Amino acid sequence: MIRIQLNIELNYEIDQFGADFVFNIHAAHTASQQISSENLFLSQAIDPQIHTDPVNGNRYMRLRAWPGPLKVQYSATVDLTHHFSNPAQVPEVPVRNLPPEVMGYIYPSRYCQSDRLLKLANSTFGGQWQGYSRVEAIREWVQRHVTFTSNSSNTNTSAVDTLIERVGICRDFAHLMIALCRALNIPASFTTGTDYGADPILGPPDFHAYVEAYLGDRWYIFDPSGTAMPMGLVRFGTGRDAADVAFATIFGGVQSHAPVIHAWAVEDASQGIVLPYHCRDAMSTDGGHQLL
Repeated sequence: MIRIQLNIELNYEIDQFGADFVFNIHAAHTASQQISSENLFLSQAIDPQIHTDPVNGNRYMRLRAWPGPLKVQYSATVDLTHHFSNPAQVPEVPVRNLPPEVMGYIYPSRYCQSDRLLKLANSTFGGQWQGYSRVEAIREWVQRHVTFTSNSSNTNTSAVDTLIERVGICRDFAHLMIALCRALNIPASFTTGTDYGADPILGPPDFHAYVEAYLGDRWYIFDPSGTAMPMGLVRFGTGRDAADVAFATIFGGVQSHAPVIHAWAVEDASQGIVLPYHCRDAMSTDGGHQLL
């Protein structure tokens, strides 16, 4: 088991008309991600509404903030239980056998235009052995062909843009990998967390985007940017692309400050809690599904 302590602080200045927010900064509730404690602080006396998606465990907090400063602080202790598989024994799943809730992740979406990458995906990966190794080959290709560069993209940057420009941040790597997977009929989702294990040279700790591909009977984790340690990734949200799981969606006149994030691992051998490490096994924090 992996235990991650998490602290997030967000600061905003809101204009005279106030603003509405939808946050996705709560650790998701899943069978493999248990939250033993958490705390939320809002600097304004407002009553937020928190909704948990019954399918993917995403937790969305909606609130109306008044003019002036707003500080949002969230802290949690999160326990992760990972499933490990031999990569050579993890197959792709034919479309006819995909669970209904997975089907939405094989179609193009706003930032992942898989229909425009069919030729590239098939010429580059179409002849490879179908299974975990092919998805890993896509991950490696994206990491090799795109350079991680801070502030090199914006909220309009799509997978096709990243393919052309060959630079991006973690969300751009994720969108391109997802689009290539979907072009090969491999379901792939955009997942958000924090960049646990990232090299400090890349900047202060931040939110992080990675990929989960549906293989065998569960969703397996891939980090195409290669900047974080996958075993330490705490799941906030899962969606088709970044539009579904932005950490903050703002409606109104607001000045945003850079998030302040800290995530660290706790070791306790007496409870079987170990520190995250890099491994070559196929890894998942999804509870799995029975094949149809």
